Amino acid sequence: MTSHQTTQTMKPATAAKKLGVYLEATPAEFQEGVVSRTELNALQADPPEWLRDLRRDGPHPRPVVATKLGVSIAGLARGGITDPLTTEQIEALKKESPEWLQRERATQAEVRKEAVRIKEKKAERAEQTERPRS
Repeated sequence: MTSHQTTQTMKPATAAKKLGVYLEATPAEFQEGVVSRTELNALQADPPEWLRDLRRDGPHPRPVVATKLGVSIAGLARGGITDPLTTEQIEALKKESPEWLQRERATQAEVRKEAVRIKEKKAERAEQTERPRS
């Protein structure tokens, strides 16, 4: 009995998400085909010019925009940002620093601080339960 391995493929939207790029900005041949795991790995290891350009200049998908601005995706929506942005637009927003962006950054900082506090508390509890009682 011989086993044959099938090639794992994904939709272009999934591949674009894994590559951190906005699907609609990718070349037509990327959008219309399927991407194998091997092709995805090759794109990540040695990105073609179009991929390097997209990663550098955008337009960027919302998760990337949120990360670059230091806010959550929900924070983007609360700020009225629902469309992909270019790097230039992101830099302009940072420079402008509207009130909503300052508020969302502060919120995100609090969320991170709380996550660290919870992680430390869990580690402390785990350490206490591992200690032998005398």
